[in-house]
Amino acid sequence: MHPARSGLHDAEERQVSGTSDFVRQIHRLSGAPLPEAVVEEATRALLGGVGNAIGAIRYAEVETLLGVALANGAAVRTTPLPGRTERVDPLSAATIVGTAAHIDDFDDTHLATVTHPTACVLAAAWPLLHVAEVSGRDFVEACALGMEAEIRVAWAMTPGHYDSGWHITSTVGVVGAAVTAGLLLGLDEELLVQAVAISASMTLGHREGFGTTAKSFHPGKAGANGLLAAHLARAGVRASSTVLEDPRGYFAALSPESHLDRLVEGLGSDFMLLDNTYKPYPCGVVSHPAIEAAEVLHSRLAGREVTAVRVHCHPLTVELAGNAAPDSGLSAKFSAPHSVAVTLIDGEAGLRQFSDLRVGEPEVAALRGRVTLQPDPALSRSAAVVEVDLSDGASLRESITAVKGSREKPLTDAEIDAKIRALVERSCPGRGADVVAQVRGWSSSRRAVLA
Repeated sequence: MHPARSGLHDAEERQVSGTSDFVRQIHRLSGAPLPEAVVEEATRALLGGVGNAIGAIRYAEVETLLGVALANGAAVRTTPLPGRTERVDPLSAATIVGTAAHIDDFDDTHLATVTHPTACVLAAAWPLLHVAEVSGRDFVEACALGMEAEIRVAWAMTPGHYDSGWHITSTVGVVGAAVTAGLLLGLDEELLVQAVAISASMTLGHREGFGTTAKSFHPGKAGANGLLAAHLARAGVRASSTVLEDPRGYFAALSPESHLDRLVEGLGSDFMLLDNTYKPYPCGVVSHPAIEAAEVLHSRLAGREVTAVRVHCHPLTVELAGNAAPDSGLSAKFSAPHSVAVTLIDGEAGLRQFSDLRVGEPEVAALRGRVTLQPDPALSRSAAVVEVDLSDGASLRESITAVKGSREKPLTDAEIDAKIRALVERSCPGRGADVVAQVRGWSSSRRAVLA
């Protein structure tokens, strides 16, 4: 978390941290090498995005998007899709890649803003990966700056924007996508300001879509919109260069309050991307502490029947994952009762545990009905306490204070690589190790390629 004073769109903030100043500072950062730690973090994030996209690239939802693209997209189909042989037009490719990267809810998370930084940026960058005349290092750095931009826009309206019902990943992701695409297209400062200004008119996504295919479509479409904004700016389209801070602009329309100084506070020396985290479980991150507790408790059940489960958790868990009766794998990703119940039974919470089949099985549904969520404001988002009552009269209790995958207990690079290898192998058997090696090598390569 970065300290910032409170304020509502005041004149002083508009003078020092408006659209133009913010984007120009981002552009100037692209003129010199970024710190190695930032490049390494961006590489982790891109690896996760690519792995998630390939892992889901043959899902029915992706097949639907591909069918629509082939039937209605531009006739010039130059962009390949990761893990597939088909080619589509660049904007359709961006939509498909961003959707696939997010659909399993297994992608990276910036916890302070509840933002998934990579999906939108990767979506916009993917079509340019194959045509932009930039080095692998420049490609990764352009993505890093897009992620940094969107995180800062998110931070500038946290918590009001998300609390108002917006899907923050896509509403800010369109800005990050425009930054990345603009840098890869070689836009100068003024044109990059215009790309961001145009993108700010193409926001989308609300939390009512959570648990449905629409949620993953949000970052895909936001990435495509950011890519389109960069192309439009280069072609001469113009928008307001005060769109973020104007009283009738982006922040005023999307959040009850904003803190414009957060856009540039420490920019260039304090990278918020370094607070990114990577998920050990493919579901809403608010359920993760309870899942980890359930994993531990599974080994202690010794076959005994569970009669009741109480989950003490942060209130946001109830708000975002309180669905007690999910009817699909996607909706189960936002059901802490399902997450805990299936983990107590299976001892793990992987993609199979969030499949349509597993969600509908009677033993899972029965135990899910015995789980109650008890919000406790004293608990952090990374903490949970799970209590289990058993048929023999015994009770078990497990407390998690820092969940796996949090900033306090991050996944190691080896764990991230293993996760991505497994995801890729689902769609492209035998390719997992190659994909990890190629993406890990982008920052030191002449070109960023994924063969």
